[in-house]
Amino acid sequence: MATTRQLLDALAGVLNAREPFPGLATGGQPEAAHLAALKAAGCDVVIDVRDPMEPQPFDAPAAIRAAGLAYVNIPVPHSAPEDRTLDAVRHAMQEITAKRQRAFIYCNSGNRVGAALIPYLMLDCGFAEDAAVTAAMQIGTRSAELIEGALDYVRRQGAAGGGKEH
Repeated sequence: MATTRQLLDALAGVLNAREPFPGLATGGQPEAAHLAALKAAGCDVVIDVRDPMEPQPFDAPAAIRAAGLAYVNIPVPHSAPEDRTLDAVRHAMQEITAKRQRAFIYCNSGNRVGAALIPYLMLDCGFAEDAAVTAAMQIGTRSAELIEGALDYVRRQGAAGGGKEH
């Protein structure tokens, strides 16, 4: 079986490539060559959080599928995302975790990826707010608006009982 290090090694040269926890790699835009390396390293799913209309260096959905990886697109805006967007990211991550799959989630730089993962990290993985924000910033998030939008979502979900049972 591929090791965790191999998943991150497959992303050598990708802007802000990180592995916030085993089996989940994050980063900016990969090159087509990274896709085969991800597959060889044991990656199962690639989640693209860019809008399909954003310029891309290659046909990402086709290239990802051609590499033998599942492709999921959940567009996350550059401004505070809507609840349904963060719900979709959480659901995708919950499904990946339940199936014990390994995933790579990316945007152009990692900015939107980190913020989009804050609710999952806090509500499903038990991260404290400061730890989740630190992880998001390490992943590449630089937008205070994205962070605040994600934290507002967490507060609303927490008040509604939408978090993980402890």
